[in-house]
Amino acid sequence: MSERFDKILEIAIRENASDIHLKPWVPPVIRVLGDIVFLDEEPLTHEEIKDIAYSLIKPTLIKIFEENGELDFAYEKNGKVRLRGNIYLQRGSITISLRLIPLKIPSIEELSLPPVLKTLAEKRSGLILVTGPAGSGKSTTLASMIEYLNSNFSLKIITIEDPIEFVFFDKKSLITQREIGIDTKSYTSALKMALREDPNVIMVGELRDLETTSIALQAAETGHLVLSTIHTNDAVTTLERIIDIFPPYQQNQVRIQLSNVLQGIISQRLLKRKDRKSLIPACEILVGNLSVRKLIRDQKTYEIPKIIQESKLEGMQTFNQHLLELYRKNLIDEKEALLGSPNPSDLALLLKGITPGL
Repeated sequence: MSERFDKILEIAIRENASDIHLKPWVPPVIRVLGDIVFLDEEPLTHEEIKDIAYSLIKPTLIKIFEENGELDFAYEKNGKVRLRGNIYLQRGSITISLRLIPLKIPSIEELSLPPVLKTLAEKRSGLILVTGPAGSGKSTTLASMIEYLNSNFSLKIITIEDPIEFVFFDKKSLITQREIGIDTKSYTSALKMALREDPNVIMVGELRDLETTSIALQAAETGHLVLSTIHTNDAVTTLERIIDIFPPYQQNQVRIQLSNVLQGIISQRLLKRKDRKSLIPACEILVGNLSVRKLIRDQKTYEIPKIIQESKLEGMQTFNQHLLELYRKNLIDEKEALLGSPNPSDLALLLKGITPGL
């Protein structure tokens, strides 16, 4: 690997960057606290980026990239950091995007996630979904929940990922990690086989299609705890997205299935802390209680936000409730709170008269 890339990686680690982007004839770019930052470095040539890309992946993957023009991969650098990467072509030139993944899996507390995530993770069966846009920390939240189980319970846990991001080391639990394209052909085939591999917990990187979603629901129905992610912004949209994956003639059956297995939905987005030292998640939490299950069955998911707002004792919270709490604790400023809110006008009214830190 080139000395130039080593330097870029060192800068990214030092600046606590989340991502690195390498594009020909442009200075290297990192993302810090959600913002793109151009480094004060000479632009990389097409050949330099090609050399970096090919040094990060195995020869078998080089062939796949050259056939497809794009590739997901994972790479670990000298026991310092793991990289989840994507190599792709733009205007005929190789370009690289890298996500920096810490080797130490952060705990639920270290991520400032609501403690109800531990309660959800302790469920013995059902479906838990972590949702949000790309780059909102979904994979990290899932990893923290798996690591909590690994540290506290004697379980068999199977993860199915594309690619493997966080690497788990067996503690109280036995964990097997399967990577799409290396250990298995697809999410669907790995999930089918997982049901025969004696798991207590199955973590699926993403519910991408009908077949994967269908098997995940089946696994949750048959006594397994299934955790996964989906690219949606809130709980109601998540429920409707899952139902809409299926053809109309199956949707009533899926509503019943979903109402029976749903344990919780954690929807999150990352905000800048007031001290600008790191990002902090703001979360909407839905817990699958009896009222929520009935609304799903009765096709009244539009009433779920009211249940979330009124069920704080069960660990539920709306985005605005959590943003208000973060603002009150002086962890985020008013501008960031309003930017993170799905209903900023409502939140603005709630923020009036509150003195942060008191």
